[in-house]
Amino acid sequence: MSALPVYPWRLAPDGLATRRQLRAAGLRPGGQDVVAQLERPRYRRGPLVAFLYRIDRALPVRPMTTAKHSALAAANTARRTCPTCQRDAGYVIPARLGECIPCAYPDSEPCAA
Repeated sequence: MSALPVYPWRLAPDGLATRRQLRAAGLRPGGQDVVAQLERPRYRRGPLVAFLYRIDRALPVRPMTTAKHSALAAANTARRTCPTCQRDAGYVIPARLGECIPCAYPDSEPCAA
């Protein structure tokens, strides 16, 4: 088993990109293996690591289908709906509270009616 080549931060050779860089270009790794990694040193902690993929082997991002779009919209609506007052909170309900802020802290302000 061979080790991956390690490059210093911002010094990767041309033709390699991180997942985020691929996504910004409208590409995805497409099942290919990691070919190298970048390391950025940090003070008092281990280095930050970013894996690199070959751009020439990357595939285009799959388009969003109507079924995926509607499922994503339903999931986002469920994350915004308070289970206590059944209203759209206008933001994602914090998981630690489990309900909208007015329902979690009723003494602060009344729940929107």
